[in-house]
Amino acid sequence: MKVILSLLLLCLFSASCAPKRIQTGKVIGPYAPAIKAGKTLYISGQIALKPGTTDLVNTNFETEVVQVLENLVALLRTAGYKTSDLVQCTIYLKDINDYAEVNRIYGSYFEKGRTPTRTTIAVSNLPRNARIEISAIAYK
Repeated sequence: MKVILSLLLLCLFSASCAPKRIQTGKVIGPYAPAIKAGKTLYISGQIALKPGTTDLVNTNFETEVVQVLENLVALLRTAGYKTSDLVQCTIYLKDINDYAEVNRIYGSYFEKGRTPTRTTIAVSNLPRNARIEISAIAYK
């Protein structure tokens, strides 16, 4: 018990365990794109912002989904994670009828058998009038 308590205290007061902000581009509000706390990476909802800008990439739904996933992957890589480290994703869709298209594209970003848990929710609106937003949690 003493060893566990000592390790916990060491982690609490160690810089390596302190939450670290991860950012790859601009944000459109007062939030961190991702926070690494210990071995867990919490990724804020990603919309299809063109890297380095606050412009939405929304030529069509497919390009929007791909950009959202690329933004998510960029945050993972910056923090030293891979898609196989994802343990949970939440997908917000303006139109639930896009569910099959999202599955087709989303599934291509994972190795077979290495998909995270997932929740998909239909919503009335998203920032910048986006059609999809994805938040995630990774663990390593």
